[in-house]
Amino acid sequence: MLALKRLYPLVACAGIVMAAVATVVGQIDPDPYLDPLNLTISEYAALDRGGATEFAMATLGVASLALVAGLRAARAPIGAAAERLMLAWSAALVVIAIVPTTAPGLALDLTAQVHRYVSIAAFVAMPVAGALMVTRLREDERWRAVARPVEWLALAGGFGLLAITYVALPGDRVLIGLVERLLLGAEVALIGVLAVRLAQLTWVRSAARASRAALG
Repeated sequence: MLALKRLYPLVACAGIVMAAVATVVGQIDPDPYLDPLNLTISEYAALDRGGATEFAMATLGVASLALVAGLRAARAPIGAAAERLMLAWSAALVVIAIVPTTAPGLALDLTAQVHRYVSIAAFVAMPVAGALMVTRLREDERWRAVARPVEWLALAGGFGLLAITYVALPGDRVLIGLVERLLLGAEVALIGVLAVRLAQLTWVRSAARASRAALG
């Protein structure tokens, strides 16, 4: 059990880094019709079947699941509602990676509809989860250091949700790809802050125990 507690933050941090690198790699393409500024991440992946974007989403989902497991094992003060929302975010990312959408301009079939609504759920889940856990983090001495970053990133995610809603509906999809990527960046940064803090607490505590054992 102790080994698992120490493994969760490593899996979470490594997965987040791998997902970020894969996302950047997946957006670099010489084809001029693949415009990341005006194509959503899902549309980009549907046109560029290299698999990097899908790999990034699946890896991020697994990393998020490891983060939730690590937070639970460490008894982090995030609350049951925030934990459920983070689980929903994690599962949604895996579904997004597995269930494809259609290319732009084509009619949405059933799988594309599932992909769309699961994507909406994922984007909404993390800012709400962050907002719910801020007060609890602030009241816990171990987690107080990340309360303010989580608060600001949750707020950025909230503004991102408003922006992408406007762009997707009355905004005629102008720069929708840029807005979506900024929103996703804020949400990944939020889980990254939690993962790094979890790693610090887990490994510092383990090092302290080892030091006491060596001295005693």
